[in-house]
Amino acid sequence: MEILLIENVPHLGARGDVVNVKDGYARNFLMPRKMALPVTAGNKRQIELEKARAEKLRAKELADAKSLAEKLEAVSLAVAKKAGEHGHLFGSVTNADVAELFKAKGFTLDRRDITVPHIKDAGTYTVDVRLYSGVHAKVSLEVSAAASAE
Repeated sequence: MEILLIENVPHLGARGDVVNVKDGYARNFLMPRKMALPVTAGNKRQIELEKARAEKLRAKELADAKSLAEKLEAVSLAVAKKAGEHGHLFGSVTNADVAELFKAKGFTLDRRDITVPHIKDAGTYTVDVRLYSGVHAKVSLEVSAAASAE
């Protein structure tokens, strides 16, 4: 079944694309969630308008993502976690922790867009933030051992 994507769908296509998917996927998942429209003779005109609108929106989103990437790369984050005597952390630093750090700095990011390396020791790490298709920001994260109150 041919459908027009109204929203970006991971591993399928971007807003405004006409893609061919299985009937059940389109009827049971994409269309009820208002992510796609079926391609019919009546929708041809709407598809052309949607494509033009999607191109303008895509260009604007790309420009916004690039400017946000520049702002994020100027930011450095620091977190203190409980650690043992050799600097080995008792827990780990997760992408949710990094998302909270960004929120404290005034940036609202989804934790699923943040890629954190496996952090189990104190030190400096590079965190990758996916902002848009092909637009990534590299942010420095300083992990330190917090003094345990005993």
